[in-house]
Amino acid sequence: MGPVRGYKKRRKIEKREETSEDGSVDWWDEFSKRIGVSNEGQGLLSSTKSMDKFESVFKISRKTFNYICALIKEDMMAKPGNFVFTNGRPMSLNDQVAVALRRLSSGDSLLTIGDAFGLNHSTVSQVTWRFVEVMEERALHHLQWPSTEPEITEITSKFEKIRGLPNCCGAIDTTHIMMCLASADSSNHVWLDRENNHSMILQAIVDPDMRFRDIVTGWPGKMKDSSVLQSSNFLKLCEKGQRLNGKKIELAEGSEISEYIIGDSGYPLLPWLVTPYQGKELSESKAEFNRRHFATRMVAQRALARLKEMWKVIQGVMWRPDKNRLPRIILVCCLLHNIVIDLEDEVQDEMPLSHHHDLGYRQQISEFVDNNASILRDKLSLYLSGRLPP
Repeated sequence: MGPVRGYKKRRKIEKREETSEDGSVDWWDEFSKRIGVSNEGQGLLSSTKSMDKFESVFKISRKTFNYICALIKEDMMAKPGNFVFTNGRPMSLNDQVAVALRRLSSGDSLLTIGDAFGLNHSTVSQVTWRFVEVMEERALHHLQWPSTEPEITEITSKFEKIRGLPNCCGAIDTTHIMMCLASADSSNHVWLDRENNHSMILQAIVDPDMRFRDIVTGWPGKMKDSSVLQSSNFLKLCEKGQRLNGKKIELAEGSEISEYIIGDSGYPLLPWLVTPYQGKELSESKAEFNRRHFATRMVAQRALARLKEMWKVIQGVMWRPDKNRLPRIILVCCLLHNIVIDLEDEVQDEMPLSHHHDLGYRQQISEFVDNNASILRDKLSLYLSGRLPP
């Protein structure tokens, strides 16, 4: 299944009265009054910066919010949880989506969310988890490997425009999702990583628009990047010739290069995974290749930084999370990240562009080098420096 591209052109958001699923006029107007400024200006709406109040609370536009509501409405309504506010008022679909999005985007505790929205903290937890379950089912089409030649061509063309790398289909990187676990519990030792933090790994392959195309998560943070890759379905598909198996690009007569992705030095050099040269005494062509390679793979670092910045539930240190549920929460955050891109949500233009997503973690080094891949990388390096014989 191909990815949903979202709206091809930006559309002006019409200023009109919005109705909720139960027909009442302007759900947000009524909802915002209940969560608005209180206690001398302190509240969810007391700090809006350059965004409007809706966007400051949920990190997405009303257009995207409405899309999400429509996407999951059928499943959410099929098994109603009979959720209510503390005053006994039933929660509408919009209410439930709002609570779940606020929990995921702010990273605030269940108690904080509950107090702000007039809910018991257990209700916040149940509503958020119900939202996660339904999003897993309904939104997976937003995270797909490109399946058609035009899609691949668009991706490779955009990557080449960054710093000239031809036929590049993605950039791979990993980040750590931090957890606060009881050190006295010996079963938690498996989650202790090399930097002495309890963490879970997220590996992502990203396209030039910072969209996630493939992810792996759930493994302990102490696993090496190369080991996470080795365990992935993506590697198995590549080895079977079912991924990165499209048309080759001719660099010069007798020299061509297949589709590939790029990654940092923590990954092995493979025929379909190009990593930078290691060492300090590099030739000019190799040093130039590394500069181009670094500038191009920055898109993966920026995507992971953006993910954590927008969906703060996975940015900080999670307090004793359910380790079986956490990978599913991470997946849904990645789906929401892609939905914002697919719908060309203008909120993303307000977000700072950073590449710092794993502060405090040292660069890993993989020593594995495939000989054929090394020859291909040398040809690519000479091609980019204009020194490859015609």
